[in-house]
Amino acid sequence: MDLVVGLDAGGTSTRALVLGLDGARLGQGLAGGANPNSHPPDVAAAHIGEALAEALDGLDSRKVRSGVLGMAGASRMTDPVVLDLFQGAWERAGLHCPMRVITDCEAAFATGTSSADGTVLVAGTGSIAGRISGHRMVGQSGGYGWLIGDDGSAFWLGREAVRATLKLLDLDAPLEGLATAVLTAAGARTRSQLITAVNAAAPIELAQFAPLVSSAYHHGDPEALTIVASAARLLADTATAVREPSDTSPIVLVGSLIKTPVGTHLKQELLTRCNAQVIMATEGAAGAAWLAAVDVLGPDAPRPTGS
Repeated sequence: MDLVVGLDAGGTSTRALVLGLDGARLGQGLAGGANPNSHPPDVAAAHIGEALAEALDGLDSRKVRSGVLGMAGASRMTDPVVLDLFQGAWERAGLHCPMRVITDCEAAFATGTSSADGTVLVAGTGSIAGRISGHRMVGQSGGYGWLIGDDGSAFWLGREAVRATLKLLDLDAPLEGLATAVLTAAGARTRSQLITAVNAAAPIELAQFAPLVSSAYHHGDPEALTIVASAARLLADTATAVREPSDTSPIVLVGSLIKTPVGTHLKQELLTRCNAQVIMATEGAAGAAWLAAVDVLGPDAPRPTGS
């Protein structure tokens, strides 16, 4: 049986999926992050190789007819040195088909729908929305990075959790569940210790506090309720910025926040604002693999089983 392969390479992890042309899942692999903007390119490329090796274990790599690599930081592939590193990892995995590189947004959209057009919103450590036309991203909103953007993202949630804790400490107010959890996670007891601990770490490490917001939300913490609602509104703003008011094409949501309270609020916010189907998806590698199958079979290629 001929095969296709798809990868979803993010900043935290890389997933590879091998499909038969009938959509059957035949192999999968998991490795570390492979965004060449957040990892040294040689390390990112090595993680691509590791995920491919695991996914292809026991399969004949010579039967792979098409492969698609969906990745955050895809623009770095314009650097010949970076491209050569990734191409080398591809070939060492035994793949002889071309390595087609797309954005993680394009892969994510294809995970949720077979529609060629619509909107995708990625809400993970960072946040970005893309307008999709003909399976290609033709416009975007957000995606500016933690320093000047990523509104509503896990980074943003973590930062807001720390800021809310500091405001309570400034006022010498009673600490609610979220604030207590933030201090414990930071190994701090006082305002000064929290500031020192947070500033001593890499800025992106603020995302580690995001799960605390979800946990406190479920316990009714007022600060967490406010942060979650604000995040959903900001993410909805990002998504609607790439859509015309009359657009009825589907909206696909993907990323680590989608299965959290933020995702629940976000879906409702978008349903209120837009006359469109809102689809919550979770597996970018499946979208990349399906697009690889489309390269072989056309738009009627079977969707991956279980998606």
